[in-house]
Amino acid sequence: MIAADKVRTLLQDALPGARVEVEDLTGTSDHFKALIVAPQFAGKSRIERHQLVYAALHEEMKGPIHALSLVTKTPEEHTA
Repeated sequence: MIAADKVRTLLQDALPGARVEVEDLTGTSDHFKALIVAPQFAGKSRIERHQLVYAALHEEMKGPIHALSLVTKTPEEHTA
């Protein structure tokens, strides 16, 4: 199991300046939904954005995290 706060911290460490919101969808600390608004996503496809997120959570995706729903946006996309 992994806490939503830990997931948020890992993502913020990997994507400095990002706004990260993480929600535990089931209360079991293994199914999460994350909204990540990061300038690092500019010019990247959705797949490339998700690859950045999965790289940040590499070890956690091997076990503690069973499912992860992602919304990845640039700051400009988020305010539009």
